[in-house]
Amino acid sequence: MNLAERPDLAGAVGAVPASMPAFVGHDPMDPVMFACFLRHPPFQLGIRDGERVVARAHSLPFHLPGGPEGLPSQGLDAVIGSVARAREEPNAVCAVLIAVPPAEQGRGLSGVALQAMAENARRQGHTDLYAPVRPTLKHLEPDTPMTEYAIRTRADGLPHDPWLRVHVRMGGEIIRACPASMTIAGSIADWRSWTGMPLDEDGPVEVPGALAPIWVDNGGDRAVYVEPNVWVRHRL
Repeated sequence: MNLAERPDLAGAVGAVPASMPAFVGHDPMDPVMFACFLRHPPFQLGIRDGERVVARAHSLPFHLPGGPEGLPSQGLDAVIGSVARAREEPNAVCAVLIAVPPAEQGRGLSGVALQAMAENARRQGHTDLYAPVRPTLKHLEPDTPMTEYAIRTRADGLPHDPWLRVHVRMGGEIIRACPASMTIAGSIADWRSWTGMPLDEDGPVEVPGALAPIWVDNGGDRAVYVEPNVWVRHRL
């Protein structure tokens, strides 16, 4: 059910935790993103098991100039900024976030939520759902370029990455790597608190959960993470 149909579920939907590294929650676009969710309740979903909300799925209608060729390199951050400005009529939907709490994982709920998101976008009159996908296993090899990782396949031709595989099995088409979907910057103290690492060395540093190394500059008291994603298109 989407929150336009069931506004009474807003509290339960909002209470579903997202299993993400701590630093992901410090994207400066996050407050804008949540404001956009409030402006577009038909695109915010609660996935229920009986009366229990066991997952949530958030998407946003946005304007995409020129079809897939117009997908921004800045990925999620760019889409959120575009939705916030709302200068042009939406002609597509962007998948923003699927959250399944640890206690509910292993039941295939991410795929259920993705399917519900696609069906909801279709019901809202859209023909395309685009997802800046955060591949599940990319954090295990942060030095591998996303351009290489995104096209890696198994012997059966399906993507190597499990989350990309879910998208493709649902009919999704991998368009291309998205090199700068989120940019998160903070002081060295911030990053130490987010990662539990000393970060005493300058330069690229691998941190748990990051899809690429962060860049550390102790002299400037700054560390920056630029997250690559993968654009996937679902024709509805």
